[in-house]
Amino acid sequence: MSNEFDYTKLNHVTSVDQSDREVPYNLRQSGPTKVELLISTRVRKSPYWHLSMEAGCWRATVYNRIYHPRGYVKPEDGGAMKEYEAIKNHVTMWNVAVERQIRVKGPDAEKFTDYVITRDATKISPMRARYVILCNAYGGVLNDPILLRISKDEFWFSLSDSDIGMYLQGVNADGRFDCTIEEIDVCPVQIQGPKSKALMKDLIGDQVDLDNMPFYGLAEANVGGRSCVISQSGFSGEAGYEIYLREATKYADDMWNAVLAAGKKHSLMVIAPAHHRRIQAGILSWGQDMDQQHNPFQCNLGYQVSLSGKGEWSKKADYVGKAALEKMGAELKAGQKPYKLQLVGLELGGKPIEEYAPDFWLVSP
Repeated sequence: MSNEFDYTKLNHVTSVDQSDREVPYNLRQSGPTKVELLISTRVRKSPYWHLSMEAGCWRATVYNRIYHPRGYVKPEDGGAMKEYEAIKNHVTMWNVAVERQIRVKGPDAEKFTDYVITRDATKISPMRARYVILCNAYGGVLNDPILLRISKDEFWFSLSDSDIGMYLQGVNADGRFDCTIEEIDVCPVQIQGPKSKALMKDLIGDQVDLDNMPFYGLAEANVGGRSCVISQSGFSGEAGYEIYLREATKYADDMWNAVLAAGKKHSLMVIAPAHHRRIQAGILSWGQDMDQQHNPFQCNLGYQVSLSGKGEWSKKADYVGKAALEKMGAELKAGQKPYKLQLVGLELGGKPIEEYAPDFWLVSP
């Protein structure tokens, strides 16, 4: 069968109403595209890039202007489904250094963080993390990072795929909040799968009480002799942890090789982030499932908006997007839907979808 594709035969016309998007999705399906990723200095290579190459990475994309490994097992050897089986049955390590770490530190760190996220930052204790969203003034979702509270006056935003570092600096351009906002040399890897706790126990010993570590709990530990923050979290829906390595540019090999050594008896496999698994678990991916032209209610993140009046959702303080989001919430409560598109989950019959979709497929109701 020829790999050539006749693009002149494409005549795709969509009936999906995208009138509420300033920039519509390009729904002219392109099918297979025979191009190679250009590697250059314009996009950053993470401290783990060479280690991913050694582990067999054969394809990549760009995420947060960093090269992002997205495949280790080639199709002829089982491809993404072999990686999927590893995360379902054993334990895996993912290079997720593309999750840039933006540190907010200083006397007003809590006040600033509370102003840019929708949930109540004041109720997040030190050495705890949370999944949060940042919205623009119109209620559009700008990013959905993991927020780590390292101490009373220090937060790390572990970013999804948009340049929130520059946005945060812009919010404080007038210096009204007494805090510094900067990217730091911290890069995470994820340890995901049913054997992740066993591997982590061998890796860090009794430095951390993993048996009593809460979900989104944080702890300090040395890995390969290097300073790290450990989080019980991940992008898979399986048991898992993230290891945030400090001074990653210097010490990437030490931490990475320590994980490989501890993982040998647990059948550790280095794989790409398992999007097939996160979709099964209902975990969203910014840029694929939603972007700044979607509001939280469209993509099942309405719970992140402090409207319930309970716990972390009882936020009274002002934040970016509050007026727009409260207006949407009131309209929804009144039975009016202030948007056209709605993200839904579908179960598809037939053979498993083994590869990533090269194009968007929107469905009309």
